Amino acid sequence: MLSKVWKKVCILILIIACLFNIVLKLVGRVSFNTEALTSARYMLEQYEYEKDSENVIK
Repeated sequence: MLSKVWKKVCILILIIACLFNIVLKLVGRVSFNTEALTSARYMLEQYEYEKDSENVIK
């Protein structure tokens, strides 16, 4: 009898933990548009840095 109660309690805790994990992942996810804009800015900054570095070395 006691093992059935513990089994149900453990399953309930496991379900709550899984749902909590899923909700945190959905809330904290960065949108694709934001990620693409950030990546484009980074690539542009690197291009400008490399372009300036070539002029200094030569």
